[in-house]
Amino acid sequence: MPDLVFQIIGGTQSYDWGKIGDDSKVAQYAKAGIPDFKFDESKPYAELWMGTHPNLPSRLTNGEKLSDHLKANTHLLGESILSTFPDSIEGNLPFLFKVLAIGKALSIQAHPNKQLAAKLHFERPDLYKDANHKPEMAIAITPFVAMCGFRPLSQIAVYLNQIPEFAALVPSSLRDNFIANSSLPATDPEIKSLLRDVFSAVMMAPEDDVKIQLRKLVGRYLSGGFIEDERSIFDLVVELDRQFPNDIGVFCVFLLNIIQLEPGQAMFLGAGEPHAYISGDIVETMATSDNVLRAGLTPKLRDVPNLVSSLTYKAADPSVHLIRPLPPSFSNPQRTKLYNPPIQEFSVCSTTVTPEKEELHTEIYGPSLMVVTSGAGQIMWIDAGQKNLALKEGSVIFIASQTPVTFEGDMTFYRAFFEG
Repeated sequence: MPDLVFQIIGGTQSYDWGKIGDDSKVAQYAKAGIPDFKFDESKPYAELWMGTHPNLPSRLTNGEKLSDHLKANTHLLGESILSTFPDSIEGNLPFLFKVLAIGKALSIQAHPNKQLAAKLHFERPDLYKDANHKPEMAIAITPFVAMCGFRPLSQIAVYLNQIPEFAALVPSSLRDNFIANSSLPATDPEIKSLLRDVFSAVMMAPEDDVKIQLRKLVGRYLSGGFIEDERSIFDLVVELDRQFPNDIGVFCVFLLNIIQLEPGQAMFLGAGEPHAYISGDIVETMATSDNVLRAGLTPKLRDVPNLVSSLTYKAADPSVHLIRPLPPSFSNPQRTKLYNPPIQEFSVCSTTVTPEKEELHTEIYGPSLMVVTSGAGQIMWIDAGQKNLALKEGSVIFIASQTPVTFEGDMTFYRAFFEG
């Protein structure tokens, strides 16, 4: 019989926005947890993937793909996931678990809902490689900065009224109409339509106009000229323009919320929510998909029409995106925090184990993956006798459904799981 708990080997992705060499948590974990990892101190290490996604599938230590092993041993997944996600019979997990190390901004992007994902996959399978949606949750390992969701309408109206370089990208009649109606409830169809038109006008502004206005804006900031309402964002504008000169995505600072998370804080982004990660190291969990609609701050292909048409245009304070941890039903709430986003595919917990006392996780009715982000220890379980597995920073572990496990040592880890 296969083990109920076993080590798996993830894979790394190197993108230009990743942190360089040992500055990257991804590189640190890969050096410790991937046996044949070839480290290059000059290379950006952006993502560590853990799961069954075909673009970078995890493997067991003997080289077998995790999905093949789970397909041959579906009891490790549990009945709940098999009845909820038909694709799991093929050994596929409904979530993808990652660590991201962000050295410079990711693209202005959003992820399609299931209906749009299926359409895009049918029309452009070379670009949109699966038909699934991609809701995602980020938990900060280090201080983390991102843009997420549209700002409250009143804030956007102030910027349109007081920032001439930004206002110049929006036709005057549309600008005046938006400002006049910005006191409407954010759910009102009229203001939602106006917000869509403003966003579309900015994102589709002529390249020459963008360059002219951005040079004016950055020049004004560098000379010390800014109003009070710009104080909190001018450094970010200058930095984004340095990273992506003359890119329309820089103007999204006036449209999207800026959120700063401290370690242990989390945020969730559903389908159709515009966002861009700016800096920091995070644990990220998402539905198993790699579909991205991009529109700025990127050298990759931009799909502005589909992005504009897919967004929800919810305007709100950034706090609506926060996921506040709950006490778990399966562990000590003083040591384990549960992050439970409003979707079916996954939840995540973080656990800190100290030498003074072991930590028990009782049964979870679904499979899980865990990654150790600091420290070392061991995991213990019962399977025809007591078994254990040594853990260290960068260890990635699969835990079968309905398997109580005990941890001891001095470490912190994150555990992503499905529980029906």
